[in-house]
Amino acid sequence: LLIFSPVCDIEVPERLSSSYEQLKCYHLVERCVCVPAREGSEEEILLVHSPEHLEVAKSTQTMNEEELKRVSANYDAFFFHPSTYRCARLAVGASLQLVDSVMSGKVCNGMALVRPPGHHSQRSAANGFCLFNNVAIAAEYAKRKYGLQRILIVDWDVHHGQGTQYIFEEDPSVLYFSWHRYEHQKFWPSLKESDYDAVGLGRGKGSNINLPWNKVGMGNSDYLAAFFHVLLPMAFEFDPELVLVSSGYDSGIGDPEGQMNATPDVFAHLTHFLMQLANGKLCVILEGGYHLKSLSESVCMTVKTLLGDPVPQISGEMAPCLSAIESIQNVRAAHKPYWKCLMYEDTSFLQNLSTKSHLLEKANTNPSTEHESKITNKDEMVKVERFLELHMKNILFPVPPIKTAATIESKASAHLLPLSIRVVKEMDMNEVKALVSAFYADLVKEEETLLSLGSMLAILDKILTKQVCTGIAESPTASVSVAVALRHSVRFGFQRVLCIFVGDREIIPNTEDGFTLFLYFIPVNLTFTFILNCFSFLLKGAEGNDFFSAVFGFILPVAYSYQANLTVIAVGPNKSLGINEISLLFGLLRGLAESRILAVIENTEINLMQSVAKALVGDPTPDFGVYAPPTQEKVHKIKILRDQLQQEWKMLQCSGKSSL
Repeated sequence: LLIFSPVCDIEVPERLSSSYEQLKCYHLVERCVCVPAREGSEEEILLVHSPEHLEVAKSTQTMNEEELKRVSANYDAFFFHPSTYRCARLAVGASLQLVDSVMSGKVCNGMALVRPPGHHSQRSAANGFCLFNNVAIAAEYAKRKYGLQRILIVDWDVHHGQGTQYIFEEDPSVLYFSWHRYEHQKFWPSLKESDYDAVGLGRGKGSNINLPWNKVGMGNSDYLAAFFHVLLPMAFEFDPELVLVSSGYDSGIGDPEGQMNATPDVFAHLTHFLMQLANGKLCVILEGGYHLKSLSESVCMTVKTLLGDPVPQISGEMAPCLSAIESIQNVRAAHKPYWKCLMYEDTSFLQNLSTKSHLLEKANTNPSTEHESKITNKDEMVKVERFLELHMKNILFPVPPIKTAATIESKASAHLLPLSIRVVKEMDMNEVKALVSAFYADLVKEEETLLSLGSMLAILDKILTKQVCTGIAESPTASVSVAVALRHSVRFGFQRVLCIFVGDREIIPNTEDGFTLFLYFIPVNLTFTFILNCFSFLLKGAEGNDFFSAVFGFILPVAYSYQANLTVIAVGPNKSLGINEISLLFGLLRGLAESRILAVIENTEINLMQSVAKALVGDPTPDFGVYAPPTQEKVHKIKILRDQLQQEWKMLQCSGKSSL
């Protein structure tokens, strides 16, 4: 191993071996389809790189140490070894093997553990440990081989992937999103074009999204806020056919480069959200990550999620810091001209928030010195390792043996549901009567109601006792079933239950107990009713793509702030949402409460039952078609509600004002 600079000593082979060993420790390797790596061809490399760059890389295979030093000196933070060229070709080839496996349908999704990384590499230059740009080559390869017209690249590495930006900044067919440590241009690569106002060039304007982190210590709530208020609204409007992730885990806790505080569980949630796009076609390709324990645990959380395991409860307070809020608001303002989902943003209040005002604070600061300011204290590294060992024990839990259960009154309906759905037997009627009488004695006299409650309670008990992850039950009266379910759950010991109604509903009797948060979607008007410690708020009106504004701008931020132990979703008649919207709602909310969801469906068509069941087992979300903008009136009303609640629900603070 030739190392010419201390900058290089963190990019080591153990990054892959420790990650792979941890995957084996969690028994995840045996659950994956292992695809053999191959070397990327010269033709494939030339999809994004110049012939001159390729020739220089090839020539290093036979160089001696002095020659390697001389060539390496031409590049920023890149150091050649005689084996670098072959390793880089293997990284390219493995990335393309993953794309082929996903696009051909051999697998739903996957992860490529590769090194060297790639996202800093430019058309004619190696840079920042990167020789060939693996993800950029994969995107161009997918466009040409499979005729794709829309590819999303999500770069959650802590460094800006300037190489990827340069390659695609004029290409509207590739939407590139990067968050990165920036510190007002003082952190490497210290480029002006890494700031939020670099939105793309020419036809590519609006297709380059930079979210600069201007301080260290960003955590789980900051990353989730970035997804809710920036990436997810734009990604669903873009409607990609394939999602590629430049998956750098130096944005995780303990990393000497990033110095951030995000724990491994947040990467499970980020992965889960991206799985709702592109019909589930998701390729995660390793970039950075230099704290071996943090890296390996984060890799495992990503792979567990790709495999469809329940997502762990997110840790930490859900309150993004002021610096993160500032960056998020600046990105939304910069991209307002290019995105329908942002068209009613009022950006006048941002005049004094611009990160530009800080650029001259330390004009004489040496960027390379800032880049080399790392966590090097061994005691601190050991402290992080011990924290992660305890943290992973706290968040990991046995996966219930049954993913999704159902009680189906009609045998004709049962065979139309996914094969993985387990049909369970109704609860004994005497047990149902005893249980229900403790809450609502008058219901014991209604035979039809008791039968439906027996079905629902049989599933709920299996969810509460962690035998089943999610469940779906038919009910002639969804509001009654939900009322009983909430009472039973709280009595069982669940302290926070999120309840969502879609469609007509009756008032639920006696459930304002301080343990339940309610959201109502009712026909004609979209109404959010929150009953939490006796607070109640209403928002009327939603149609078309107001759904996306409501979900990303309000529902997810509040739901993640609430951190429920259980989610109950009821769908009644005259529902105000289409089947696709309802399915996506179920899919997104599987990220909460360790994926514990009870679905109660009232006298509805089999197509909805099928779609909900597929969402609960983790099948890809249906396509939404051409994106239509939200209505101005509804965006304004959501904004008013956000303003009312953002002091209690801090995750709502990241969206700017609306104009009316």
